[in-house]
Amino acid sequence: MKADFNHCESVYWVFTQLCNDKCDHCYNSSGPQGTRISAQDCLRIVRNLPDSIDRLILSGGEPIADRAKLYLILDAVQEKYQGRTQVMLQTNGDLLTPEILDLLIEKGVTRFDIASIDRYHKMAGSRLMTLADLFESRGVNGDDHDPLIEKEHLLVEGHRLSWGYWGATDDMWLGGNWARGRALEKDIWLRDPSHNFCAILSGAKGFLGGTDLPQEISIQLWKINPCCPGTKFPLGDARQEKVADVLLRASKSEIMQRLNQGEPWKMGESVGVTEEHALARGEELQNVCRWCDEFFEHNQGAIQTSIASTTPLWQA
Repeated sequence: MKADFNHCESVYWVFTQLCNDKCDHCYNSSGPQGTRISAQDCLRIVRNLPDSIDRLILSGGEPIADRAKLYLILDAVQEKYQGRTQVMLQTNGDLLTPEILDLLIEKGVTRFDIASIDRYHKMAGSRLMTLADLFESRGVNGDDHDPLIEKEHLLVEGHRLSWGYWGATDDMWLGGNWARGRALEKDIWLRDPSHNFCAILSGAKGFLGGTDLPQEISIQLWKINPCCPGTKFPLGDARQEKVADVLLRASKSEIMQRLNQGEPWKMGESVGVTEEHALARGEELQNVCRWCDEFFEHNQGAIQTSIASTTPLWQA
């Protein structure tokens, strides 16, 4: 693990859950009435981000649906990092126009990921060629169209303009069909106890560094998490605390060390919850995220103590 968290390879920030769509598989229940945070909270979070970030991924919800905050964040990020951070935008592409694209590029976005090319989204991928033409007209390269998930290909060389695309699939759904949000409500989550979402990028593995995966953390609105779906309770509040301080605290926790290693079945060993019990519960619950939720729910005090949190996590 790292000893200094003032540098982070990748930060994935869902700054809004407002969205023009309301997909059945949405893990954070985004939609036209999706949860939002204030502009001031957005600025506080930017101030509390690590001093150095290799890439910042802004997502939602649909970030372009919350345009005023998106532009505010981009301006604050440019002021803080002076172009040293590669800024990426994850969008469904529905609301992207030539004028908006021009402004996003002007404000420092160099990578655009269209995460809606599938049958679950409203447009069902029908805008792909329109978007391809739009990006080409602005010199945005489409050769690097695959998701940037490999450690050696985490960044686009030279911060050049590029775009890519993907979509949800029945077996994986953006890297793992987690039992969260609307997918859980609609009962369409992946039932596979052997699928370890923790062990892949956007899962918890490597969130503290020191593994074969990029160090990536997730901020859901203001909640600092080791993974994209988010643990039952956050590690801290990015509006009130330096993200680096929260990660340093978490690095001292044996529970979080196991998650960092991509081993959710072993995360309870330091508090008397055996791997055998975890695997058995995983079989019954049929999903690693559901096991993680149960463990956090039943061990709130131990987790709070292990990460030295002064604020009860369930009240954060």
